[in-house]
Amino acid sequence: MWKNVSFYIISGCIVEGLISDPADGTLEVLGRFIMAFSSIAVLLLFEKKWHYFNQLYTSIFVCENFIMTLAVGAEMLDLWMTMQHIETREEINIAAATILVVWYIAIVSYIFRQFFNYRTSVSVIFAFSYFVLTYGVPMLLMDI
Repeated sequence: MWKNVSFYIISGCIVEGLISDPADGTLEVLGRFIMAFSSIAVLLLFEKKWHYFNQLYTSIFVCENFIMTLAVGAEMLDLWMTMQHIETREEINIAAATILVVWYIAIVSYIFRQFFNYRTSVSVIFAFSYFVLTYGVPMLLMDI
């Protein structure tokens, strides 16, 4: 589990450091880690399945790491397109980010559905909520 978390923090710092200031990016990644840890802990306590924490946390962070690896590739593509002065760079970046977010929510939804035997609609709602908590809240706090 901790190897996954370490990879997530390092790759997240790389991605966020390329997007914004490295210090702000590192704080945002640490905020996302804390929110992810807290969100999963609360969900497992609510479902009375605390003893499965390592399994659920590891499965979600494997997904996080896969998406984060693709995000690093997308950032390198953005850098290359910027250097080549490609006019449709922004549209391509928005499309890539949208695909990564939708894919991320789909994978986390699948994990929740398999882990808790939720219906698909409930697992999608939980996955979207998890995404908002782990990415939206730290981003809002960084803007304050």
